[in-house]
Amino acid sequence: MDREIKTNCESCVNYVLDEEYGEYYCKIDLDEDEMERYAAGRYKSCPHYRFYDEYLSVRKQN
Repeated sequence: MDREIKTNCESCVNYVLDEEYGEYYCKIDLDEDEMERYAAGRYKSCPHYRFYDEYLSVRKQN
């Protein structure tokens, strides 16, 4: 059985707050093929996922 690795959108830099609506959304614009694969659940993990590390800039300063 192939285990799918799910990414957590809440820890992704592309998951941002829309202050007007008060909701989070993915700011990546998917093309038609990517949207179809996403809607069909054929991604093992998001190809645009990038971990948001809020302490990255602090580590660079030290």
